[in-house]
Amino acid sequence: MDSRISTQSIYSLPKPTRRNVNQQQTVSFHNFLNNEIRNSSVLKISKHAQYRMDTRGIDFSAEKWLAIQEKVKEARIKGVKDSLVITQDAALVVSAQNNTVITVLNRDEAKSQIFTNINGTILID
Repeated sequence: MDSRISTQSIYSLPKPTRRNVNQQQTVSFHNFLNNEIRNSSVLKISKHAQYRMDTRGIDFSAEKWLAIQEKVKEARIKGVKDSLVITQDAALVVSAQNNTVITVLNRDEAKSQIFTNINGTILID
């Protein structure tokens, strides 16, 4: 061996160890998040539904809107995914699963429509 070449031991950094994430914690957080989403009582309005409401002049009083939110929440608890909500003045297609109003029609328009993929109906006077 040549005296000009010296050998040194190379110290390597310790390999990172994988932290075992407690499966129970992950599941608990997942359940917590799903419960929070399900229990959210604020009914959102999609852009499409808001546009329909604006162009058709459909407006709901605060009391009527709260009643709609409560009934959609009840429907979601009972397993309804998509619902038709019929009020005195309008018909709303609501995704109870996502807590979102998908579209809104006047009652006159709703008379001649066929609603599909709905597994629940809510009547509100």
